[in-house]
Amino acid sequence: MLRRKTDMTLYLHELKRSRMPLMLWTAVISFMLAVCVLIYPEMSGQMNEMSEMFSDMGSFSAAFGMDELNFGEFIDYFGIECGNTLGLGGALFAAVTGISALAKEQRDKTAELLLTLPVSRIRIITSKLLAVFTQVFILNICITVITLLSILAIGEKIDISLFLLMMLSYLLLELEISALTFGISAFISKGGTAIGLGITFAFYFMNIIANLTEKTEFLKYITPYGYTDPSSVINDKTIDPVCLLIGSVFFFAGIIIAYIKYTKKDIL
Repeated sequence: MLRRKTDMTLYLHELKRSRMPLMLWTAVISFMLAVCVLIYPEMSGQMNEMSEMFSDMGSFSAAFGMDELNFGEFIDYFGIECGNTLGLGGALFAAVTGISALAKEQRDKTAELLLTLPVSRIRIITSKLLAVFTQVFILNICITVITLLSILAIGEKIDISLFLLMMLSYLLLELEISALTFGISAFISKGGTAIGLGITFAFYFMNIIANLTEKTEFLKYITPYGYTDPSSVINDKTIDPVCLLIGSVFFFAGIIIAYIKYTKKDIL
């Protein structure tokens, strides 16, 4: 009973110390998505011309999947414009949150105090991991609600199941990145933010390169952005199962590595 109470205390403590960054990231990303949605009625008259223009831009359009979508359709517009905002912003939050989860105890000189508690390292890792995932879920729930309210505000009708599928793909992207960076955080004590941001941008640009030619298409199976590609999700109405399976391997690998490394790490 005491151990469960200690676990819950650690979990709630992690959420409490991270509440301000979570609120800030949620507010910024939600605001950007709301603006993206709210300006659509003003731009809708020009969307067909924009679609024709982008379809003739060759590799540039292919890199962002714009050659397969019609900006005249709101869901297609949302997938490209708003999707990039959420895909990059949400992933950056997940990376920063995951990479600092274990490393910050050494960085903030609180590791010694943490180890004096009547709880094993495995329970410490579990509490921190659950706190990371909870923050990712809170971010996405808030963003989804605010985005839906913005869509209702402009009176746009959408396929709600397709919209939720797109939001689910971004949630899975963020969970994978948070798990990977969580695993890396077990190896470091400082400088984690730069590493987390670097990993996210590397995955993002890897997806762009994957869309350029057939020779680089294999990269989409490495980057988690491979299963959030809006043209694929919207046109196929599903998340690529192969990309999802490979992403699951990376997800669990990050978690397992964190447990193996941190239980043996000298953090004093």
